[in-house]
Amino acid sequence: MHLDNLFCIDLDQPALRGFRKFISAWCLQTNGKTLVVDPGPLSTIPHLVTELRRRGIERVDYILLTHIHIDHAGGTGALLREFPGAQVICHPDGVRHMVAPQKLWEGSLKVLGRTAEAYGEIQPVPAENIGFTGKVGTTGIEVHLTPGHAPHHCCYLAGDLLFAGEVAGVRSEVAEGIYMRPATPPRFILKVALDSVQRMIDLQPRRMVFAHYGLVDDALTHLRIGHRQLQLWVRGAAAVAAGGQNDTAAFIDWLLERDEIFRNIDQLDEDLLQREREFIGNSFRGMRDYVAGLSETERQALLAAT
Repeated sequence: MHLDNLFCIDLDQPALRGFRKFISAWCLQTNGKTLVVDPGPLSTIPHLVTELRRRGIERVDYILLTHIHIDHAGGTGALLREFPGAQVICHPDGVRHMVAPQKLWEGSLKVLGRTAEAYGEIQPVPAENIGFTGKVGTTGIEVHLTPGHAPHHCCYLAGDLLFAGEVAGVRSEVAEGIYMRPATPPRFILKVALDSVQRMIDLQPRRMVFAHYGLVDDALTHLRIGHRQLQLWVRGAAAVAAGGQNDTAAFIDWLLERDEIFRNIDQLDEDLLQREREFIGNSFRGMRDYVAGLSETERQALLAAT
């Protein structure tokens, strides 16, 4: 995949501390078609449209959603008002929620509170504009169902480039090394998430786009890190619970001793560090609930692996 016709549009949230270099949309022009991947929340659609127009884009053929969480898909309906001919592709389990998003919006408010309010209300997508297919028209882009971060998660393979959403977690740019972490909000099932990451490894992509955040040239390295971290972090959630310190701070301390990739969190600016701590708490809750649902034998097996 040539990258000449691929670009990123940052969707920073000035109203939310630390929400910079975190949310983005990507635009790809290939085989005569223009695609936007993850248009973001309603609050950033005006900026997205301005940037698309500035780059001479007057038609969008496809809008690809890696998943239907508010920060990736909430503004899709508003973008369609600007580009009404676009077809939206998402996981089949997400279609009905995008057509009638009231419950999705209420759930976002309940979980995210002020953050959801800053994003803006999720906009409905006309039923005739949305669906699911294994390939994106005549573009040659493959759609892969990758539940884990969410049950309605997809990845898109464009040649050797993988639009990975959050299948391997979240990445932030650091001066040295790699910083990544899993993104596992409830309801999380380890086996399902690991299977999705492994299937993306099996595709052998060369490059990869993280929904949060950026393009990397060594996709397999990052996918393998994501696969290892899922297992390590679940063991950490089990160990912290077994030790009676069932809180995010204890979990972070456990990780800092054992996860050399996560340890690079100390390179982040203070506002980004605050944002990460909040989301780590969400991931911890997902893993903690998963561990709590295991049998005693399964929990002991996890602890033995530490």
